[in-house]
Amino acid sequence: YSFGGALMVERTVACLTLGCKVNQYDSEIMLERLIEKGFKAVPFDEKADVYIINTCVVTQTGEKKSRQMIRRAMKQNPEADIIICGCLAQKEGERLLDTGARLIIGNQRRGEIYELLEKAKDEGLCLVAVEDIKKVPFEDVQVTNHIGYTRAIMKIQEGCDRFCSYCIIPFVRGNIRSKGLESIEKEASSLAEAGFIEIVLTGIHLTSYGRDLNGESLADAIEAVAGQEKIRRIRLGSLEPVIITENFVDRISKIKKLCPQFHLSLQSGSDRTLRRMARRYTKDEFRNAVKLLREKFPLCAISTDIIAGFPGESEEEHRESLKFAEEIGFSKSHIFPYSMRSGTRAAGFPDQNPRQVKEQRAHEHIQLAQRSQESYAKSLLFTVQEVLFEEEDENGAAGYTPQYLRVYMEGAKSGEIKKLLLTAYDDEQFSGEEL
Repeated sequence: YSFGGALMVERTVACLTLGCKVNQYDSEIMLERLIEKGFKAVPFDEKADVYIINTCVVTQTGEKKSRQMIRRAMKQNPEADIIICGCLAQKEGERLLDTGARLIIGNQRRGEIYELLEKAKDEGLCLVAVEDIKKVPFEDVQVTNHIGYTRAIMKIQEGCDRFCSYCIIPFVRGNIRSKGLESIEKEASSLAEAGFIEIVLTGIHLTSYGRDLNGESLADAIEAVAGQEKIRRIRLGSLEPVIITENFVDRISKIKKLCPQFHLSLQSGSDRTLRRMARRYTKDEFRNAVKLLREKFPLCAISTDIIAGFPGESEEEHRESLKFAEEIGFSKSHIFPYSMRSGTRAAGFPDQNPRQVKEQRAHEHIQLAQRSQESYAKSLLFTVQEVLFEEEDENGAAGYTPQYLRVYMEGAKSGEIKKLLLTAYDDEQFSGEEL
């Protein structure tokens, strides 16, 4: 095919995604566009003609790893065209020119990746195509093949206007933008026709879905996907407790395809810390949200995120946070030592905790989280669950219950749904008997 005006042999592209599920979706858009133009996808650790590094800046670790992966791609093939995209590209823009990248595109124009790459190649330059993220609409592109996956991610929302004191995301993802219901139905339909059984609805601040539209809400979006007959399961990305009202829970409990797995970001179990974080709920409101979910979805999985060692967090507040996390009994917890992000309010707060204090508190949260995870998993022993199998090997396949608990079964095949009695749990995995 023609690339840059000349006939070329098949070119290869490798993609590395750091960070969240939204980034996974964005990477799939870019890979799909290049594959449509004749590129062949190869693993990131192989020599490729084009490397896409979809970056993350949520933590210092994410940003550091993003830069390491850019250097690694350069080392693997010094002649390759490097494309830097995602949050680091949005944050740094032209300051990444010294990396030698061919294309820097931030958090917009991912659907134009081929045309932008071709332009940069034709003109023999490094093209910086980073938009002012506060002035862009929702980039309504669709993914149809979700390379190598059984379940499909669908991004229905972009941006955040919460401005939590520790978080850089509103600065690099922009204002709230939502995918229209008609477009959601269209993408869900194409994914159903492509054979996907399970859809994960995700966004940067999924709770805000529809606030920029004409009265549509997240419940409307879930119902739009549930209307596709061939789709058997729907999962939700991260939610804020504020959306968990009696009306919302009552409505979504009627959507039988919705998996009883909810990720509610806690961040801290201390009201004083939550206020400094500029989170818009209290412990009591969080507790009530969990209660509402458990009343309508018995044995539902409730996972969370927790930041340990936030500026000003005292030992007493840390103990309070641990105690609250234990009370809730999360099915899974993602624990992060506080990471200072330049440009956020918390970066200028007094009483920054030393690194060893943050790491020790994170360690204590992790130990508690492991106990809670095991306790929750064992509460599902000897229950009957539908398992969607998706990771096949020579002996059988691993799959997931609606609560997103891993199950392995000999003889199972990827894509099958089986009803199992869960009979044993070991090393974070169930086994069971088919009914």
